[in-house]
Amino acid sequence: MPRHVSTPPDDHATLSASTGHSAKPRFLKFEHKSQPLVPFARFVIRLLRAGALAAGIVFVSLGIGVVGYHYFERLPWIDALLNASMILGGMGPVDQLKTTGGKLFASAYALFSGVVFLTVSAVLFGPVVHRLLHRFHLDRK
Repeated sequence: MPRHVSTPPDDHATLSASTGHSAKPRFLKFEHKSQPLVPFARFVIRLLRAGALAAGIVFVSLGIGVVGYHYFERLPWIDALLNASMILGGMGPVDQLKTTGGKLFASAYALFSGVVFLTVSAVLFGPVVHRLLHRFHLDRK
Protein backbone atom coordinates (compact mmCIF):
# COMPACT_ATOMS: atom_id res chain seq x y z
CA MET A 1 0.00 0.00 0.00
CA PRO A 2 1.57 3.37 -1.01
CA ARG A 3 2.28 5.89 1.70
CA HIS A 4 1.18 9.45 1.19
CA VAL A 5 3.84 12.00 1.89
CA SER A 6 2.63 15.27 3.31
CA THR A 7 3.96 18.31 1.49
CA PRO A 8 4.06 21.86 2.79
CA PRO A 9 1.14 24.01 1.66
CA ASP A 10 1.81 25.93 -1.52
CA ASP A 11 0.43 29.22 -2.77
CA HIS A 12 -2.74 27.50 -3.98
CA ALA A 13 -3.83 25.80 -0.77
CA THR A 14 -7.58 25.49 -0.50
CA LEU A 15 -7.83 25.46 3.29
CA SER A 16 -5.47 26.76 5.91
CA ALA A 17 -5.55 24.45 8.92
CA SER A 18 -3.84 26.98 11.17
CA THR A 19 -6.32 29.78 10.62
CA GLY A 20 -9.40 27.94 9.41
CA HIS A 21 -9.82 30.43 6.56
CA SER A 22 -10.77 29.02 3.22
CA ALA A 23 -8.46 30.38 0.56
CA LYS A 24 -9.35 30.31 -3.10
CA PRO A 25 -6.45 29.83 -5.48
CA ARG A 26 -5.10 33.26 -6.37
CA PHE A 27 -2.32 34.50 -8.57
CA LEU A 28 -0.60 36.32 -5.71
CA LYS A 29 -1.35 34.79 -2.33
CA PHE A 30 0.60 35.70 0.78
CA GLU A 31 1.10 33.51 3.80
CA HIS A 32 -0.70 34.31 7.03
CA LYS A 33 1.27 35.88 9.88
CA SER A 34 1.01 32.64 11.86
CA GLN A 35 2.67 30.67 9.04
CA PRO A 36 6.44 30.51 8.53
CA LEU A 37 8.19 32.70 5.98
CA VAL A 38 8.24 31.08 2.55
CA PRO A 39 11.62 29.98 1.17
CA PHE A 40 13.54 32.51 -0.92
CA ALA A 41 13.01 30.52 -4.15
CA ARG A 42 9.25 30.68 -3.68
CA PHE A 43 9.52 34.40 -2.91
CA VAL A 44 11.35 34.93 -6.22
CA ILE A 45 8.54 33.10 -8.02
CA ARG A 46 6.08 35.38 -6.26
CA LEU A 47 8.06 38.42 -7.48
CA LEU A 48 8.04 37.07 -11.04
CA ARG A 49 4.28 36.58 -10.85
CA ALA A 50 3.86 40.13 -9.57
CA GLY A 51 6.03 41.39 -12.43
CA ALA A 52 3.97 39.46 -14.96
CA LEU A 53 0.74 40.86 -13.51
CA ALA A 54 2.15 44.40 -13.53
CA ALA A 55 3.31 44.02 -17.15
CA GLY A 56 -0.13 42.75 -18.11
CA ILE A 57 -1.79 45.75 -16.48
CA VAL A 58 0.56 48.13 -18.30
CA PHE A 59 0.05 46.48 -21.69
CA VAL A 60 -3.75 46.44 -21.37
CA SER A 61 -3.69 50.09 -20.27
CA LEU A 62 -1.43 50.99 -23.18
CA GLY A 63 -3.80 49.20 -25.55
CA ILE A 64 -6.73 51.22 -24.20
CA GLY A 65 -4.80 54.43 -24.82
CA VAL A 66 -3.72 53.47 -28.34
CA VAL A 67 -7.24 52.56 -29.39
CA GLY A 68 -8.65 55.69 -27.74
CA TYR A 69 -6.23 58.07 -29.45
CA HIS A 70 -6.69 56.33 -32.77
CA TYR A 71 -10.48 56.46 -32.52
CA PHE A 72 -11.05 59.91 -30.98
CA GLU A 73 -8.20 61.88 -32.56
CA ARG A 74 -7.92 59.86 -35.79
CA LEU A 75 -4.17 59.52 -35.18
CA PRO A 76 -2.18 56.91 -37.10
CA TRP A 77 -1.47 53.82 -35.00
CA ILE A 78 2.16 54.70 -34.37
CA ASP A 79 1.30 58.25 -33.24
CA ALA A 80 -1.50 56.88 -31.05
CA LEU A 81 1.04 54.52 -29.47
CA LEU A 82 3.45 57.38 -28.87
CA ASN A 83 0.79 59.56 -27.23
CA ALA A 84 -0.55 56.72 -25.10
CA SER A 85 2.97 55.77 -24.00
CA MET A 86 3.83 59.34 -23.06
CA ILE A 87 0.63 59.81 -21.05
CA LEU A 88 0.98 56.42 -19.33
CA GLY A 89 4.59 57.24 -18.51
CA GLY A 90 3.61 60.59 -17.00
CA MET A 91 5.25 62.80 -19.64
CA GLY A 92 2.19 64.27 -21.33
CA PRO A 93 0.82 64.17 -24.88
CA VAL A 94 2.99 64.71 -27.95
CA ASP A 95 0.40 65.74 -30.54
CA GLN A 96 -1.90 68.68 -30.07
CA LEU A 97 -5.45 67.48 -29.52
CA LYS A 98 -8.00 68.90 -31.95
CA THR A 99 -11.34 67.24 -31.23
CA THR A 100 -13.55 67.57 -28.18
CA GLY A 101 -13.80 63.78 -27.93
CA GLY A 102 -10.02 63.50 -28.06
CA LYS A 103 -9.59 66.07 -25.32
CA LEU A 104 -12.16 64.34 -23.10
CA PHE A 105 -10.51 60.98 -23.75
CA ALA A 106 -7.04 62.37 -23.02
CA SER A 107 -8.15 63.83 -19.70
CA ALA A 108 -9.87 60.60 -18.65
CA TYR A 109 -6.88 58.55 -19.82
CA ALA A 110 -4.48 60.77 -17.87
CA LEU A 111 -6.50 60.20 -14.66
CA PHE A 112 -6.71 56.49 -15.45
CA SER A 113 -2.94 56.40 -15.99
CA GLY A 114 -2.38 57.81 -12.51
CA VAL A 115 -4.47 55.01 -11.02
CA VAL A 116 -2.57 52.47 -13.13
CA PHE A 117 0.72 53.84 -11.81
CA LEU A 118 -0.43 53.41 -8.21
CA THR A 119 -1.82 49.93 -8.92
CA VAL A 120 1.34 48.70 -10.65
CA SER A 121 3.46 50.12 -7.83
CA ALA A 122 1.36 48.26 -5.26
CA VAL A 123 1.52 45.02 -7.23
CA LEU A 124 5.31 45.24 -7.60
CA PHE A 125 6.12 46.35 -4.05
CA GLY A 126 3.45 44.24 -2.31
CA PRO A 127 5.45 41.01 -2.09
CA VAL A 128 8.57 42.82 -0.84
CA VAL A 129 6.69 44.84 1.79
CA HIS A 130 4.78 41.73 2.89
CA ARG A 131 7.99 39.75 3.30
CA LEU A 132 9.62 42.52 5.34
CA LEU A 133 6.59 42.92 7.60
CA HIS A 134 6.26 39.16 7.97
CA ARG A 135 9.94 38.87 8.90
CA PHE A 136 9.60 41.64 11.51
CA HIS A 137 6.54 39.89 12.93
CA LEU A 138 8.43 36.59 13.19
CA ASP A 139 11.42 38.32 14.81
CA ARG A 140 9.19 39.71 17.57
CA LYS A 141 8.05 36.25 18.63
